[in-house]
Amino acid sequence: MNKVDAQRQKEIQQAEELLFAGPQALGFAKGLFQGHFVSDWVMPYPRISAEQQTELDETLRELRQFLCEHLDAAEIDRRADIPRSVIDGLGRIGVLGMTAPKEYGGRGFSQIANCKVLEEIGRRCASTSVFVNAHHSIGIRALLLFGTREQRQKWLPKLVTGEQLGAFALTEKEAGSDAANVQMQARPSEDGSHFILNGEKRYITNAAIAHELTVMARTPVPGSDKTAITAFLVTPDMPGFEILEARMPKMGIRGTATGRFALRDVKVPKENILGPIGKGLKVALTVLDFGRTTFGACCTGAAKTCLEMAIQHANTRKQFNKTLGEFELVKKKIARIAADAYAMEAMTTMTGSFIDRGLEDYMLETAMLKVFTTERLWECINDVFQIFGGSAYFTDLPLERMMRDARINQIGEGANEVLTSFVALVGMRGPGMEFKELYDTMMKPSREAMSKAWAAGKSRLSAAIRVPDVPVQSGQLRGQARELGRLIWRFNFAVNRALTCNWSRNESQMRRWTFSLRPVSSVASTARFSSPGETAGRHHRTTRPQICFCVNRSGGSAGSSPG
Repeated sequence: MNKVDAQRQKEIQQAEELLFAGPQALGFAKGLFQGHFVSDWVMPYPRISAEQQTELDETLRELRQFLCEHLDAAEIDRRADIPRSVIDGLGRIGVLGMTAPKEYGGRGFSQIANCKVLEEIGRRCASTSVFVNAHHSIGIRALLLFGTREQRQKWLPKLVTGEQLGAFALTEKEAGSDAANVQMQARPSEDGSHFILNGEKRYITNAAIAHELTVMARTPVPGSDKTAITAFLVTPDMPGFEILEARMPKMGIRGTATGRFALRDVKVPKENILGPIGKGLKVALTVLDFGRTTFGACCTGAAKTCLEMAIQHANTRKQFNKTLGEFELVKKKIARIAADAYAMEAMTTMTGSFIDRGLEDYMLETAMLKVFTTERLWECINDVFQIFGGSAYFTDLPLERMMRDARINQIGEGANEVLTSFVALVGMRGPGMEFKELYDTMMKPSREAMSKAWAAGKSRLSAAIRVPDVPVQSGQLRGQARELGRLIWRFNFAVNRALTCNWSRNESQMRRWTFSLRPVSSVASTARFSSPGETAGRHHRTTRPQICFCVNRSGGSAGSSPG
């Protein structure tokens, strides 16, 4: 085996250990790759309990009032800073500890409810929504998921109120998309009481203002010369903690404190290890699943702002003795923004429900959500930019800021190209393993192998000859549901063909990109069908007239969104 093949085998082994340890549930996205429609994951459409809905409505009312009175997104962008008064206000409302248990001072909200809150902030200011996401969705999320009771009691009460702020420190010079390539070292002391950390981190949101940072570093594996990534709770008052750059100047989301820091022989007590030692990458990837869900909510809010701006401008701006809304090309753009905003909200809610229901494996769904919402928001901003024309290019309107802010979305928390490859590789593993069972049995027949091969062959054959059923209650949607079922069947056929062909490495990358985009569209379509559950047909009927009504100025409230 040459050096390249050896490295490839090592990477495959690491991926297997990280992603496929333990039981592998057939989730919704994985089901698509196997030609199945796992309807109980997505139907009926998830709803917030009546009790929490009342509490959420009150929180949103209070939040909207606060944001209208105190949040100036343009000023935050100009000054490249979120005022402490805004952070304190968000803390008082409970935004900074929305999903933390009430016993620690949090609100105890579900992930779906939390997404509604992030959507509201995302409507107004990307810097503030990214700050909240960094503090709550990934900053203290690791503590909520993996912290011991003692760690939670020590840190959470001040973090959930905003008295103290959190950050999540994974990225380094050589560890961006390649998260497993963390180089920061953590050496145990001789008496085992603490670890000594050395290295640098960069592009860390909240780095210079955080009071607690979840830091990923390499620890030695006992009995070998290997190392593994471990998560540590680090505070800036530890000797050797040095801020190298408090606020790195950047193109967009300027209000966030994105910085670089170094750890120079920083002694971190062993009690500050977060989760199992050597399992830090698992901690990181789990936390990012939550962050990508609220990422989708923030993008949804911004898309709804795009829709409102496009409708208002199309109804008032006149050219050639007509309002812009009377031109078919403008109608088309507004209709597309409305459809995208609706799908983004439905997909975010559906993905958030997977977390709330305690389902085992939603890695693919959160990756798909992140790719879909960030790509669609970029298109929404581009469309509304075109509707506004040259005026959008100037700073008296928020569109140029929104475009600068939105560009990072396709890179942060997993570059979209990396996530599309991830979706394809993980999704195709299930049917790939079934084909492997058939191949291994042909090469080395045995009674046990024949039994496994029979089950695998039966599964592949069943998916190949049966179009999956997509159950919807609205008669108006049954035709589209049947078409979605046929698309899933065709997609599975394409997966089977790809797995049985010998593609070159370059061809394989392009094929993976193609195979990831198809199920992303299918998940978005499913979210549209599912939302809002048994009354999906009602939204199907009301959305189109609303778009026509908005651009033709028939009266009423033009600012509402179809979501």
